[in-house]
Amino acid sequence: MLTSRAARAEATADGARGAELKALQAALAAEHAAVYGYGVVGGRIGADRRKEAREGYDAHRARRDELRRGVRDLGGTPQAAAAAYELPFPVPDAAAAVRLAAELEDRVAAVYADLVRAGGAARRRDAAGALREAAVRAVRWRGSGVAFPGLPERARGTGAPSGAAAAGH
Repeated sequence: MLTSRAARAEATADGARGAELKALQAALAAEHAAVYGYGVVGGRIGADRRKEAREGYDAHRARRDELRRGVRDLGGTPQAAAAAYELPFPVPDAAAAVRLAAELEDRVAAVYADLVRAGGAARRRDAAGALREAAVRAVRWRGSGVAFPGLPERARGTGAPSGAAAAGH
């Protein structure tokens, strides 16, 4: 029989595993969408950036496969990919394909930021690495970076101002 302290500790651990599993499933869903999106990017991108698109596609496939294993390790059933995904905007040409690739990376970075918060130590380290990789790819596609990759509210400047900004400097 568990003591109340042991029962609370077990419930806390179950809650943490549940939060981690939910964040893993969200990251997996984002990786499924990124793999699909990179298929569109690869079909529209110019020859000069095709290698970069292929590398992004391969990186997201590898992350997707890692996340599937992680979900199984936590006792979950990995979320399946959808048959198709709605793109955030039309992608008729190479310029739009570049914008799509940057958008995909931004979205993936956001879910990895959530996984950093929800994961245990090893998972947090892996998620931080995935966030960093997505941010670097986004910069390469966009040509510029954001101050807080993975945190869209900060990247758009709608978060709380810094001390200097609040002071009007």
